[in-house]
Amino acid sequence: MEKYSFLNAAHTAFFSDLYDQYLAHPDSVEPSWRAFFQGFDFGMESALGELDIDVEQGVVKPLGGAPAAMPESMQKEFQVIRLIDGYRSRGHLFTRTNPVRERRQYSPTLDIENFGLDASDMDSVFSAGQILGIGPSTLRKIVNHLQHIYCDAIGVEYMYIRNPERVEWIQQWLNVNDNHPDFSPERKKLILHKLNEAVSFEAFLHTKYVGQKRFSLEGNESLIPALEILLERAAELGVRQFVMGMAHRGRLNVLTNIFGKSARDIFSEFDGKDYEQEVFDGDVKYHLGWTSDRQTASGKLINMNIAPNPSHLEAVDPVVQGITRAKQDMHFPDDFSRVLPILVHGDAAIAGQGVVYEVVQMANLDGYRTGGTIHMVVNNQIGFTTNYLDGRTSTYCTDVGKVTLSPVLHVNADDAEAVVHAALFALEYRMRYQSDVFLDLLGYRKYGHNEGDEPRFTQPKLYKIIASHKNPRDIYAEKLMAEGIIDQEYVDALEAKYKSSLEEELEVSRKEEKTVIKPFMEDEWSGFRHAQEKEMMARVDTRVPREKLEQIARVITQLPKGKKFLRKVERLVADRNKMFFETNSLDWAMGELLAYGTLLEAGFGVRMSGQDVERGTFSHRHAVMKVEESEEEVMLLNHISETQGRFQIYNSLLSEYGVMGFDYGYAMASPNTLTIWEAQFGDFCNGAQIMIDQYLSAAEDKWKLQNGLVLFLPHGYEGQGAEHSSARMERFLQLCATDNMFVADVTTPANLFHLLRRQMLVNFRKPLVVFTPKSLLRHPKCVSTVEDLADGSFREVIDDDMVKPASVRTLVFCTGKFYYDLLQAREEQQRMDVALVRVEQLFPLPTDQMDAILGKYKKADDLVWAQEEPRNMGAWSHLLMHYPEARRFRVASRRFYASPAAGSAVRSRMRHQQVIDYVFDKTKDNQNLRIRS
Repeated sequence: MEKYSFLNAAHTAFFSDLYDQYLAHPDSVEPSWRAFFQGFDFGMESALGELDIDVEQGVVKPLGGAPAAMPESMQKEFQVIRLIDGYRSRGHLFTRTNPVRERRQYSPTLDIENFGLDASDMDSVFSAGQILGIGPSTLRKIVNHLQHIYCDAIGVEYMYIRNPERVEWIQQWLNVNDNHPDFSPERKKLILHKLNEAVSFEAFLHTKYVGQKRFSLEGNESLIPALEILLERAAELGVRQFVMGMAHRGRLNVLTNIFGKSARDIFSEFDGKDYEQEVFDGDVKYHLGWTSDRQTASGKLINMNIAPNPSHLEAVDPVVQGITRAKQDMHFPDDFSRVLPILVHGDAAIAGQGVVYEVVQMANLDGYRTGGTIHMVVNNQIGFTTNYLDGRTSTYCTDVGKVTLSPVLHVNADDAEAVVHAALFALEYRMRYQSDVFLDLLGYRKYGHNEGDEPRFTQPKLYKIIASHKNPRDIYAEKLMAEGIIDQEYVDALEAKYKSSLEEELEVSRKEEKTVIKPFMEDEWSGFRHAQEKEMMARVDTRVPREKLEQIARVITQLPKGKKFLRKVERLVADRNKMFFETNSLDWAMGELLAYGTLLEAGFGVRMSGQDVERGTFSHRHAVMKVEESEEEVMLLNHISETQGRFQIYNSLLSEYGVMGFDYGYAMASPNTLTIWEAQFGDFCNGAQIMIDQYLSAAEDKWKLQNGLVLFLPHGYEGQGAEHSSARMERFLQLCATDNMFVADVTTPANLFHLLRRQMLVNFRKPLVVFTPKSLLRHPKCVSTVEDLADGSFREVIDDDMVKPASVRTLVFCTGKFYYDLLQAREEQQRMDVALVRVEQLFPLPTDQMDAILGKYKKADDLVWAQEEPRNMGAWSHLLMHYPEARRFRVASRRFYASPAAGSAVRSRMRHQQVIDYVFDKTKDNQNLRIRS
């Protein structure tokens, strides 16, 4: 005993606090004490002999013995602390959070016997109670306290967080009132009021629109009061704008009862009326977005946005993050907390959709952080007809949240006060630590996936329970009646009043002939209008005075003095200065950077992100340069003038779906920022195909959304294999319709310069897809003059000014980098009877200009479409659909292939040369090159 006599010389509370700190964060404890506690733990475990260890939770069972040499009082004290630690780490596994299922059993339990304690200890007083804020207390009181905090209607996961301050804050928050709400009668009535709206709204739709899909919230109605009180409290804490994303489940309820969308508008959508706008396809009612301004009870004015979303459930997540970041950058650059993103997920979707992980990984990255997102899961415990046990391997659907060490709260959705209490925790944590928080609202789905499904086909036992289960409003009303706060008459009057208001809205709706779709975020788009193809083809003045170009060029071709850069960087910047001020021969990078510089000088913002975009995948851009010794970042484009726009460029995480979605959302909320996403190689965009299909190409038709996002997709056949050759232009061209986007494959720095300027100088926004080059970045003939920038304009078609029209017998239309390959062949063969015409804009296709060129070369009897892609890829099929004259063309292309290009460089060069040969000599069929392999 003498070995541990020093333990009797100090108060046990001191050791309790220290041991508690050691259990949570061992490295934070002074080394000698850490060694002592490690020895104690080892002794505890050695006393048990062979141990059974729960690897998942890192808990040893059972802790039945203790080292004999330790004073018994101290042994017991430490064992109580381990009990507390067990509740903190594993209490969420033993909660009452499931309203309709019996939850799974976990072992070991939190019984005191598993921590070396027994019934005789229940009335003993332990200093460990101070850790919980209740002072020295009996073990009985400590256990009751722990049960209330960790094992009631809210389960909390947070002990994996590595920041001691955050852990301590969470524990103090949980200790208040044993992690139970203490709401005033007025707040309780508000909760009931919002629950009544949620329940009555769904019941009304169910009776008025029998069998129609609405993806009801029934079983999770407590989401509505949680959002209501969260938004009110957030406004008090300084939040001025909310951006929400959610899929279908409960969306109509949220639109009406939180965002203030008129019920009559929703009824019109249910009635299937035609739209007021003629050129508009629209979408189903539970996909539409909404923007509104709302005055809170405390008098704060807040802007509310719920983003439109497709059926691809979680696709809206990165879009919401992008919208949020744009609003933060524009309106609150010094305090991101004032714009709050809220993502409402489904349990099957958050676990199963990979884009959620991509978005979570963005949370603290410079280019994508939004100051913390509140994630709320409407947990139906089922996905379509798939049981949750078949929907994921992880214990919880929210386990993705642990990737970023975010706290996760699991809440019984039948307990409305607990749901509101958890939502307020989430808000306070987000506002304090600018971090994500996850709320898992465990409820159920009253009907099938949609209201026409029969859920008993696949879950007969569960739906037998659900059929007789009371809704959250009735459960809560009974609770308030038992507390004497209301009576049944109050509830009946509440229900009757709301139902009467819905009846009035329905009556008004039935008198209206057409549905009006309100534009999303109309406030950010003031001064912009929707444009059709005619406006898209109109000439835009993109010229820039030479003096202004010179001013910008001086800034971006001179490194700051007194800083040392890599010799290659210094040479590169010096070469740029020389090409502008001496040789008058601008390469691709200079054309691009000068486009950004002129737009910044005019007050526009420029944002670019993607993999390796700061230097450029092919080291051509170098928009960010680093000081050699300190790695200080220098962006010359941010030093043009004091009144310029802001240049932002970010190397992204290795994501296409999430990052393109983020940048799409950014462009949606910031029309005066040139927003660019660049693929490392063009076809990497196929990882973001959902964003392209559901948002980029269709959003204006579906949701009246304009968006000016630019995609840079490196494209060109240089023998780099299947994945590094093609940007799959045929996919984009197939999506083109009427006036939905621009698609270009430009071949000169000047044309890129004017194309990017045109994108911002018009008073409308369309997505722009640019197939950018690789080999042309340093091609000696791919250059432009300063005059081309100062006095030129974007050229949809570039005619051949090196031939005499009267001498031309073969007229070749081509696009992109292939032009330079054909040009080289023509020079080698000295074939000036062949004209090479570049189609720089593929959509809208400049058919009038192409007709004029056909008319110009009257003696050309051999009309050719030439492309380096296989016949079933590239632009050929697009040309056939949009240009009737193309039926007269002879096609020179690779044969039909499933893969875009050969892996062998030798074979690739051979196929490439076959196409070139056939362009200049149609007799070189090469085993029926025109038709098949």
